Amino acid sequence: MLSESLRYACVKVMKTIILASASPRRKELLEQIGLRFKVDPVRHEEKLELTLPADTVARKISLEKAAPVAARHKNAIVIAADTFGVLDGKLLVKPHSEQEARDMLASLSGRSHSVITGFTLMDTDTKKTVSRSVETIVTLKELTPVEIETYVKSGEPLDKAGSYAIQGLGAVLIEKIEGDYYNVVGLPLSALAEALKEFGVSVL
Repeated sequence: MLSESLRYACVKVMKTIILASASPRRKELLEQIGLRFKVDPVRHEEKLELTLPADTVARKISLEKAAPVAARHKNAIVIAADTFGVLDGKLLVKPHSEQEARDMLASLSGRSHSVITGFTLMDTDTKKTVSRSVETIVTLKELTPVEIETYVKSGEPLDKAGSYAIQGLGAVLIEKIEGDYYNVVGLPLSALAEALKEFGVSVL
């Protein structure tokens, strides 16, 4: 259970914080560090192509998500983010079918891949904008066909980039991670907290 000091972040400026995402995982992560915020999801047609470096793509998408939400609010700080995986130069997005999930998990089995989150903070009044990205390396254990099939049938992979949820049943698939665990869930909390300081918001 969170302590009261952690439950309520100290906000030095009287601005509303807006999470530009419908992701329940990102909502839970912001609640975990005690931020008071409102949710205003943005509809964004993602064109995920690695024509640029993956970290640049992640920051670009997060900025594209932040901008329309910022236009709808005054006296606010908008937080937007995008998370995806990369293996062999190819993006790991959400599977569209059970078969796609099986194939993706088979390709990840026993291998390491990158998980990259780009996030943007935007002050709706001053237009001050900070966009950053964080990379975590995730290694899956060698998966048997039965393990892949059982996990796919659980339904968990079907709305997760990379076809697994590190914070759910998918945790048993992970051999090791190098970097920020929360980045894989959907928001790199330490980097985000440091960026918030630039907007007068202190978590601790």
